[in-house]
Amino acid sequence: MGDETQPTIVDNPGGNRPAERAVYTPADFQRFAPRNAWDMLLRVPGFAIKESQERRGLGQATSNVLFNGARPSNKSDDLETQLTRIPAANVERIEIVDGASLDIPGLSGQVANLTYKAGRTSGQFEWRPVMRAHFADELYTRGNVSVSGSTGALQYEVALNNDEARRSAAGGQTVIRGRSGDAIERREDVWTSNHDAPKISGQFTWDGPGSSIAHFGASYQQIWNHYRERSERTGSPLYPDRLRRISEDNDSWNYQFSGDFEFAAGPGRLKLIGLERRSHEPYSSEVVDHPLDGRAASGDRYAQVGTRDETIARGEYSWKMLGGDWQLAAEAAYNSLDNIASLGTFDPIEGGFTSQPFPEASGGVKEDRYEAILSFGRPLAKSLSVQVALGAEHSRIAQTGPAGITRVFDRPKGSISLAWKPTKNFDLSAKLERRVLQLDFYDFLARAFLDDNNQNASNADLRPQQDWSWTAEMNKRLGRWGSTKLEFIYRDVQDRVDIIPVGATGEAVGNIDTAWAWAIVSTNTLNLDPIGWKGARLDTSIVYQTSGLKDPFTGQTRNWSEFVDWEFEGDFRYDVPATSWATGVSASYMHQQAGYRRNQVDRIWEGPVFASAFIENKNVLGLTMRFTVGNMLNARSRRERTIYEGVRGASPILSTESRDRLIGPTFTYMVKGTF
Repeated sequence: MGDETQPTIVDNPGGNRPAERAVYTPADFQRFAPRNAWDMLLRVPGFAIKESQERRGLGQATSNVLFNGARPSNKSDDLETQLTRIPAANVERIEIVDGASLDIPGLSGQVANLTYKAGRTSGQFEWRPVMRAHFADELYTRGNVSVSGSTGALQYEVALNNDEARRSAAGGQTVIRGRSGDAIERREDVWTSNHDAPKISGQFTWDGPGSSIAHFGASYQQIWNHYRERSERTGSPLYPDRLRRISEDNDSWNYQFSGDFEFAAGPGRLKLIGLERRSHEPYSSEVVDHPLDGRAASGDRYAQVGTRDETIARGEYSWKMLGGDWQLAAEAAYNSLDNIASLGTFDPIEGGFTSQPFPEASGGVKEDRYEAILSFGRPLAKSLSVQVALGAEHSRIAQTGPAGITRVFDRPKGSISLAWKPTKNFDLSAKLERRVLQLDFYDFLARAFLDDNNQNASNADLRPQQDWSWTAEMNKRLGRWGSTKLEFIYRDVQDRVDIIPVGATGEAVGNIDTAWAWAIVSTNTLNLDPIGWKGARLDTSIVYQTSGLKDPFTGQTRNWSEFVDWEFEGDFRYDVPATSWATGVSASYMHQQAGYRRNQVDRIWEGPVFASAFIENKNVLGLTMRFTVGNMLNARSRRERTIYEGVRGASPILSTESRDRLIGPTFTYMVKGTF
């Protein structure tokens, strides 16, 4: 069974809602030689890991991974970070079950419950240096190291992670054309982006008196992000031939503390959750032109320093009654942003910038939010279960600074989920949910985009996007052949966040009354063992989606700005039987629609197809080593922008911009092991 990664099908061992579940043990992943829980979960056939949705506060569970039957209570660590801290040797099993059949409100569709135990103190590490053939600096700092173990009633996981590190770059020609279509400027551009985001984090679990249990997590992250662009611009009838230098810097830090304590109380259990996080986010953008004829340089600077805070207190009381699982949850969340911005003009004599305040981009935004939700779930029949959640939120949003106002909102929230499992190899789930999405508080304030000559005005009337979300998911296990999953998603949206008109000539981030979108997602795993190719496996994911809204500038129906309407990912892996060797290839394609502003249509993308190939040995002196060649089909960095004299579609074209930049191949070495 281990060679083909097939699950054992078992009944739900307890609870009010019977549900068969597919159970994978460490033996099922033996051929992949996993080092941690992340390596194992990636190999569960037909299962796609979903991160928590960016919701307001903590809310109900939205990710599809549970840890020993519980959802994580932090927001700063993604699932990869949390799963890589758990050694594979500590994993007992992975259970795949429909979320609506569990006693955790908010879940639906396939959910993975990772069951693991505390082990002796041990560590693991991974290092992934990357080199590129063109333009970019070498990357030597990507990797992670973690230690886990237990002492008495305390389990601990501590990690240092810089998996977000990257060195990006591209270079090539950009052509600007005028009204007639003739080239009026040519540019030779090269840009680089260096990013490091090391994070130290810890997760601690205390097995308290009786059935009580507590979790505590903490993290601190430092982020360095530096973008540089060198652009030689020639042939313009309006400007001298010049060298433009662009720089963007965002060196920030953030921390988070979170914890929960669960214990028996009366006929049920009470869980108390708390979270505190802060992010300090200075940012600057500079554009300086150096004329090649010796004239004085000129330029502009935009800078801001923002500090974001979030405090959350949540309580959940769960009990069993009337043949089902009940939960009453209440939450208070406090979010704030304080931002100070400035504009600057380059002084060629001093060689620096003369700055002045930018009041429209400075100020503060605060939201105090309270919600309460009652949920109930129970079986309707042997193979059918339902989960219902009803509640509401009350929020107060206040903005300081120019045109600052205070507003109060009351919104209904809730969901209903159904899970049907007529056979052990087939299940179907459906969910209807009323969602309220999180706002980016920076969108309330003005913002300058210097290189593109764009600016957002401030908008104190910005509202959170809301929608009715309909989802359905079908899962079919195909025995030795693998599995397939089909998802359908529909969103009926109110207050869609997009760029809207402000005054006679301005624009800002604002709301569009109504919008819609729907998607079909197919996720498949095909094992080739049945045709005699033992150890070979193909994983695919196909996404088709479309959207619509009434354009606030033209009144015409269009897609959402920068909407991805097609995606494809395919991964083939061959673990050579009776050896430690593996090899494989991957390919991905994504088609993204244009973004829209008052006077322009702007489509930026990379592709068309990214492809890579790797070779791996899972036992080199006890280590796993892999070498990967990326971008083998020469995907490029592209941009097509059309700028109008006035409102797009209602005025003549002023100019077009066409960009075609080389990215080139990448070379990645990976080594990971345990200690």
